Amino acid sequence: MQTRPPAPVLTIDGPSGSGKGTISRLVAEHLGWRLLDSGALYRAVGYAAGMAGLDLSDAEAVTRCAETTKIQFRAAPNDGETRVIVNGHDATDELRTETAGAAASAIASVPSVRHALVGLQLGFRKPPGLVADGRDMGTVIFPDASFKVFLTASAAERAKRRYKQLKEKGLSVTLSSLQSEIEARDARDASRTVAPLKPARDAVLVDTTGMGIEDVVANVLAVVKP
Repeated sequence: MQTRPPAPVLTIDGPSGSGKGTISRLVAEHLGWRLLDSGALYRAVGYAAGMAGLDLSDAEAVTRCAETTKIQFRAAPNDGETRVIVNGHDATDELRTETAGAAASAIASVPSVRHALVGLQLGFRKPPGLVADGRDMGTVIFPDASFKVFLTASAAERAKRRYKQLKEKGLSVTLSSLQSEIEARDARDASRTVAPLKPARDAVLVDTTGMGIEDVVANVLAVVKP
């Protein structure tokens, strides 16, 4: 019996604020492929842990939380932002805050938490293909992916983007504090012993500093050969 080859995967990795989420969604829509927002999974677990009052440094408790938290993705009407449902609650807006991002970064350094979420991520690989957005998609989760991209941008540029996003949501933030948080998170993600943030050796690097969304999408689509 002939074995069907696995569905193709395009991994899009990069630091916080590099535009991975927006670009991944647009590229997936263009290709007609499924989408995996791996960062949302870690943010969801961090959010659930916070709601349960857990100490994020308690690896055993956070791992149990990762194993039991129910996470669902729901397509939004009118091409809106995909909704993330955590234990029955629409937590999409809460997951996009810097607090949720910091919690995700903290628990992502726990090996047992990463292990608990690996199977869930692998399950997204189904025909006709998958666009996987994250920090270790091309290095750890899908090392055999046919297409790999690493998006980056200056910390100042990423802070400006995040500032604009959060202000549009009515949140009170300062540009300087956002840039400091982004730089601290970059250092933490790059130096962790488990799945550190770095480009896969065969990834195409795309610096999005000063680039418009359409140009970035075009650069990423060019990586996916027919």
